[in-house]
Amino acid sequence: MGSIVDAANKEVNGTASGKKPTVIFVLGGPGSGKGTQCAYIVEHYHYTHLSAGDLLRAEIKSGSENGTMIQNMIKEGKIVPSEVTIKLLQKAIQENGNDKFLIDGFPRNEENRAAFEKVTEIEPKFILFFDCPEEEMEKRLLGRNQGREDDNIETIRKRFKVFLESSLPVIKYYEAKGKVRKINAAKPIEAVFEEVKGIFSPEAEKVEA
Repeated sequence: MGSIVDAANKEVNGTASGKKPTVIFVLGGPGSGKGTQCAYIVEHYHYTHLSAGDLLRAEIKSGSENGTMIQNMIKEGKIVPSEVTIKLLQKAIQENGNDKFLIDGFPRNEENRAAFEKVTEIEPKFILFFDCPEEEMEKRLLGRNQGREDDNIETIRKRFKVFLESSLPVIKYYEAKGKVRKINAAKPIEAVFEEVKGIFSPEAEKVEA
């Protein structure tokens, strides 16, 4: 039975061109270098980079009712409900002219993952996992002087712990489906991108063929 909700969902699930988008989830601990690699992928393979965190921050900045609600939840140390983040991702996908997306820093946990697939009816093509030892990530975060208040040693370790506890079940879930592409992110930036190219170039050729 088709309801108004179903019709709205169908509308949201397509891209501007009307076909289902290609989605790749990008996961990696804090300091794994995934942001830098996403920028390279965008430049070389013409994906659109969507960061769940950036979308939430932009919504807060907009001063909308939704943004105020998100801001209050973050202030109270609560986790923003999956549906809120997914709606923002969905809207960004729908309003963008592209049909290939890198979704960075999402899903953060199993609940995020299940909700994304249920709400959008989109299953990611694969998961790009930037695997990096904790000591290396720690060294990088302490070394980068971006003036981020969450870059002190205690907070960094807490972020690692949260990443391991919440994101690893997501990675295991997709590993069982053969969808995880693991990258050794401990190497220098250029060497990491060589490994990334090994995954994306054959994909690009398949599309062009």
